[in-house]
Amino acid sequence: MSGHNKWSTIKRKKEANDAKRSKMFTKIIKDITIAVREGGPDPNSNPRLRLAIANARGVNMPKDNIQRAINKANEKDSANYVEIVYEGYATHGVAIIVECATDNQQRTVANIRSYFNKHGGSLSTSGSLNFIFDQKGVFRINKEKISNFDEFMLEAIDAGAEDVVEDDDMVIIFTPRENFGTMQKTLEKLNIEADSSKLERIPNTFVKLDKDQALKILKLIDLLEDDDDVQEVYHNMELPDEILDEIEG
Repeated sequence: MSGHNKWSTIKRKKEANDAKRSKMFTKIIKDITIAVREGGPDPNSNPRLRLAIANARGVNMPKDNIQRAINKANEKDSANYVEIVYEGYATHGVAIIVECATDNQQRTVANIRSYFNKHGGSLSTSGSLNFIFDQKGVFRINKEKISNFDEFMLEAIDAGAEDVVEDDDMVIIFTPRENFGTMQKTLEKLNIEADSSKLERIPNTFVKLDKDQALKILKLIDLLEDDDDVQEVYHNMELPDEILDEIEG
């Protein structure tokens, strides 16, 4: 549970900055495009598209933008994105997983490798970091959407939640990967729309660094996150309190 709390704090404060970037919309549009290509443009029969739309609303994407993305993705000449994951180590043994959606794998791998190399890191083979990260369903919900927290907690546990964390104005639910869909259906039954719902890679061990060491690795993470092909970046670095305070501020 302590690991979940630590991860939720890092992600929560990081997302506060990410949500201010227009790049967040680009990520969502890619999610919508992939969902439509896989299961069609009707969210009623396409669970992945329903999830992408809910996440779009969670970052305040206008309805017109969402519909435009769906329409464009349904066109024959829409971009054909491939989802691919890269794994590697930064300095001081910090593990990093990079999830990408790209229409040019050669470009993407060349860019990702160059970022690691320039910052003293290196790419690893696929699956080599599986022992460090557990893939969990993570649902972030504004507390204002929950009228009775105790009843909600019981419903969440019945749906397979393994942890429920309160973090400022948010409630964060963690589920095993296999219970992700069940939790989605439970929230729909309760008429509660999560601000974000997705499978995330949560570290089960953390590397503790001092401020200077952490700042150097954050430069690599920023480079990765700024790449247009990158959707998510996960790491197992325990950020010093002074850095978390700066991110929150």
